[in-house]
Amino acid sequence: MVATTTDDRRSREGDLIAVVREFVNELQPQRANAIDISPSSRIERDLGIDSLGRTELILRIERAFRVRLPTQIVGEADTIGDLVNALEHAGARPGPARTVQAPSDLPPVPAASEAGTLVEVLDWHVAQHPDRLHLTILQDDTTALGAMTYAELAQSARAVAAGLISRNVEPGDRVALMLPTSLDFFSAFFGILYAGAVPVPIYPPMRLSQIEDHLRRQAGILSNAGARMLVTMQEGMGPAALLRGQVETLDSVESVASLSTDSAATPLPPVTDDRSTALIQYTSGSTGDPKGVVLSHANLLANIRTMGAVMEASSADIFISWLPLYHDMGLIGAWLGCLHFGAPLYAMSPLSFLVRPESWLWAMHSFRATLSASPNFGFEFCLAKIDDADLEGLDLSSLRMVANGAEPVSVQTLRRFIERFEHHGFKPGAMAPVYGLAENTVGLAFPPPGRPPIIDRVDRTALTGRGAAAPAGTGDPKPLEIVACGHPLPGHEVRIVDRTGREVGDRQEGRLEFRGPSATSGYFRNDAKTRELFRDGWLDSGDRAYVASGDVYITGRVKDIIIRAGRHIYPQEVEEAVAGIPGVRKGGVVVFGATDQSTGTERVVVVAETRETDKSARAELQKRAHEVATDVAGTPPDDMVLAPPRAVPKTSSGKIRRSAAKELYESGTIGTPQRSLWWQVLRLSLAGAGPQLKRLRRLLADVLYAGWWWIVVACSFLLAWLAVTLLPRLDWRWAAVRMIARAALALAGVTITASGIEHIPRRNAILAFNHSSYMDALVLAAGLPGEPAFVAKKELAGQVFAGPFLRRLSTLFVERYDVTGSLSDLKALTKIARQGQILVFFPEGTFTRRPGLSAFYLGAFKVAVDANLPVLPGIIRGTRSMLRGDQWFPRWTPVTIEIGAPIVPSGTDFESALRLRDAARQAILARCGEPDLGEMVKPTRPEAES
Repeated sequence: MVATTTDDRRSREGDLIAVVREFVNELQPQRANAIDISPSSRIERDLGIDSLGRTELILRIERAFRVRLPTQIVGEADTIGDLVNALEHAGARPGPARTVQAPSDLPPVPAASEAGTLVEVLDWHVAQHPDRLHLTILQDDTTALGAMTYAELAQSARAVAAGLISRNVEPGDRVALMLPTSLDFFSAFFGILYAGAVPVPIYPPMRLSQIEDHLRRQAGILSNAGARMLVTMQEGMGPAALLRGQVETLDSVESVASLSTDSAATPLPPVTDDRSTALIQYTSGSTGDPKGVVLSHANLLANIRTMGAVMEASSADIFISWLPLYHDMGLIGAWLGCLHFGAPLYAMSPLSFLVRPESWLWAMHSFRATLSASPNFGFEFCLAKIDDADLEGLDLSSLRMVANGAEPVSVQTLRRFIERFEHHGFKPGAMAPVYGLAENTVGLAFPPPGRPPIIDRVDRTALTGRGAAAPAGTGDPKPLEIVACGHPLPGHEVRIVDRTGREVGDRQEGRLEFRGPSATSGYFRNDAKTRELFRDGWLDSGDRAYVASGDVYITGRVKDIIIRAGRHIYPQEVEEAVAGIPGVRKGGVVVFGATDQSTGTERVVVVAETRETDKSARAELQKRAHEVATDVAGTPPDDMVLAPPRAVPKTSSGKIRRSAAKELYESGTIGTPQRSLWWQVLRLSLAGAGPQLKRLRRLLADVLYAGWWWIVVACSFLLAWLAVTLLPRLDWRWAAVRMIARAALALAGVTITASGIEHIPRRNAILAFNHSSYMDALVLAAGLPGEPAFVAKKELAGQVFAGPFLRRLSTLFVERYDVTGSLSDLKALTKIARQGQILVFFPEGTFTRRPGLSAFYLGAFKVAVDANLPVLPGIIRGTRSMLRGDQWFPRWTPVTIEIGAPIVPSGTDFESALRLRDAARQAILARCGEPDLGEMVKPTRPEAES
């Protein structure tokens, strides 16, 4: 504890306010000492300190008081008083010298090379080395918040999967993840996969003041995904609940803790199809047209394995990451790559990095990291925010490769980072500029390990004028410098095409297209964008690039490049130059093209953030920015806008959202201050009124239908029971039951479509149906001809109402758990079958609420073989949706019955029964439209049987 008495607190309070005042004066020199700062002053609203400013302020407070504040204080602190409270409970700041804390010696293990899905990858590691360390969550470079072995990850994930299944999440459903970097994220992600569902990672809000924009963006994504559930942290349940009003499909908002409380053993579906969707990764885009990249297990593993081959990855590697887990580079490149190769991952939250960027470097030092990755922003942030004193003793010599990607790579950042950190053991060959995109899972081009960055100097006029990347002369004063991003990954292809789609040669700029095993099948529920993505088997990257000596050089985004009088203007280069002007906020410049409505031409617009408010100073700054932009672009901008801080929209990973900036500019709202939190919440609540009313209307209709349905079923059963009890002949009873069943289904609005009924003979056959619901018997009673004998569990024979009713319909009862009784029943069934009776079996023996065809018991097929009778595979579709196994709330759905062609036994021995069973099951599986649950372990006692 730093302070314990009232006097100490007042002293600390005064000292802290002095630090804050000095910082505010730097940010807003025109208001120097004019702002009244007190413990009640709000950091953002009163003092004008934004998110990045907060991180800088925290750094200064830590240095001034030699303490270490909790990283979450960046997002949680609202007033100066909150900072004083955090200061009182802060621990001492460690000195620069750290001891090397290499992880315990882990024996080398092979990668999960034969696994076809991510679930199989984890299960393989659990089977081979369950207690091997998989991942560690770091608070900073010296403090671990938790760790997981492979077995612990699988155990926690299966608990989450059980909770998902108990809440009606089905295979193929989309479940959104809005979690920070924590053990919960990993458990939830694999829990969703174990349940057969599809994870959709989205990012949590960093600040409550940003909640409206944040939730509106997420609502668009969740609506497009059709998410059934959102999993978030406990403290985020309140804000996340607002999304239910925006997203019609969102049934519930849960936490990992709430999902993991279900201790009942729940069978999990096998996840073995590598073509099934493993992830929907939403790319940065507008709220109205989100693009969810569909990635299969095969896509993910192909990318992970080829990247690993190029990087020479193995279980001997150690990966340190601060990347957000909702971003493909952090999720796939860092975590899932480590999972596959058996390498330990040490992950810290992005917030920890933003508060103390040196913690990333010291973590690599402490744990002797060999691999890491960051967007260009991270390297620049280290250069700008870390003092030399904080690097004393730092050793980065263990690093073999640090990928620099996910956003444009700055030549200047590369040079400055290598130059500064070479003194700390960082090898130039460890810096690896890479290229990738979500549409190719994550990575597409990588340089060879150990190769220092290659920087191509090209003639500016040739490239911007005619797209020729001609090498610049040695005396060229203003060449364009472009970084090589490596060669295409093995098994992947890249080509550069012109406007007509014709492939161009080396050093000719054009649109980059690609193809390969990592490429997506398209955007989820967005056919228009998917059509735009594909062209003759190739995928459009949306980037302009050229190839030289096998290396890929990215020149910019197609949609971002501005064409002016036949010249190409590259926004990133102009943005970097303007951001270097004193008075302009770094990372706060955006350049885009806006259409001139009067002429139809493209206008060049530069928006630069500044805290300057003095008119003459702003005029001078605007003039200087105009000159710099003109010098770099070769043409003057049409509009030079000076905007307040936070005016330039960015993605969660810090990338400039040029399209959003253009929309704000054209609507005249760029730089408009955010509304207060209560106003944002009110607007969101009102916006959700429409979907909520629709949901209530649907619920009322469902309740009314369910009530009517049960009235019809109850009355129908009573009529059927009386008819069966009173009528003397079996054929009369069956005629009555069939008529009542058809009337009941008609009154309930259920239509039955039957096909293949002609395959059923009048005598001598066995029908085997899939079993989905209690309604199966009612549907078959309405749809099957004649007087079939159903085979049911013996427990039903002893029931007061059901027993006599079923016996008078010639139902046959069998023992399930007594072996001797079961064998005796099979002999009796065989005898009856030989006499010509049509027998109806449900060979699964049970049904569950989960869609899918379970394993078949052998009894029906042993009877068929012994009696030498054909088996007719029968398929029932729709009854599971009508009334699930563990629910009593019916829903309207159409029903179909399909009878397949007879399958004749191939012999009379036991193996013939096995072949007959497998053939019948395969015929039903091919037509039932549900997944194969044959590998599921059956529960000791079935959940529900008929």
